[in-house]
Amino acid sequence: MAPPERCPLCRQTFFCGRGHVYSRKHQRQLKVALERLLPQVEAARKAIRAAQVERYVPEHERCCWCLCCGCEVRKHLSHGNLTVLHGGLLEHLASPEHKKATNRFWWENKAEFHMKEKFLISPQDYARFKKSMVKGLDSYEEKEDEVIKEMAAQIREVEHSRQEVVRSVLEPQAVPDPEEGSSAPGSWKGTNSQVASTSQQPSYLDLPPAPELDWMETGQSLTFIGHQDTPGVGNIHSGATPPWMLQDEEYSSVNQLIGPSYEEFLKEKEKQKLKKLPPDRVGANFDHSSSTSAGWLPSFGRVWNNGRRWQSRYEPSVRTPTHHPFGSQPVSC
Repeated sequence: MAPPERCPLCRQTFFCGRGHVYSRKHQRQLKVALERLLPQVEAARKAIRAAQVERYVPEHERCCWCLCCGCEVRKHLSHGNLTVLHGGLLEHLASPEHKKATNRFWWENKAEFHMKEKFLISPQDYARFKKSMVKGLDSYEEKEDEVIKEMAAQIREVEHSRQEVVRSVLEPQAVPDPEEGSSAPGSWKGTNSQVASTSQQPSYLDLPPAPELDWMETGQSLTFIGHQDTPGVGNIHSGATPPWMLQDEEYSSVNQLIGPSYEEFLKEKEKQKLKKLPPDRVGANFDHSSSTSAGWLPSFGRVWNNGRRWQSRYEPSVRTPTHHPFGSQPVSC
């Protein structure tokens, strides 16, 4: 009897020696396993002529299972913040260790010979992939430079608009000085007369002419009345209590209680106890606040509570005996 051997593809132990690899079940499992790995190898072969370089993301850490070597292989090749798609799988397929493992796997499992070349990468193809990877890195750097230039242009535009807004705010505006206006009343008069003349021109609404503004004539000056302080009422500048700290007159009483009293609390507690009792119990709707006399209690005491209790007394009747054992009758007095 042949020694037991375990088949990793079929996941079972067989005792038929090398004859298991020729069985129909083993060949079917081998075909399924190779077809599962073949799409990933074909996608890696497409990257030989045009390598794709992308920014690194955690999804690029994925691994694939190499059926020939029996180990996990990184699918992509990452360095820093850049990732070359399918670079790790191509590097593994072009290694001499993978070539030796593939030859041994094909010999042990008796796979189809024409499919072995699909799972191998020649050194010439790997060298071509390196050249395309360099071109991909250069194109990626050019794209990154263009993106950086666009971002810099946007930043400069935003900064320029911000400086324009700041300049417009900080730029001194031509505001007439009231002192200069009072010293030169002629200019104000001229302006007021121009306003009056323009207002007197005919319009569609036929508005009345505006009166001349002569309140800034020579000799008229503004007078400072003084601080208007109400006597007896302070403000925050004089150290008085702020209005929001004053107590209202409605709530000025000290004895006013906040919240329910202790008696109301006990009543509410009793109500909560009564809510837990069944609502159809005897006496649930009885008004305990009604006034009753001392003789309100009924005196039902007979059978089925019918009649008075004194009517249910039992008193034995007194009877005269008619027969005596000695035959003599009692003497009547």
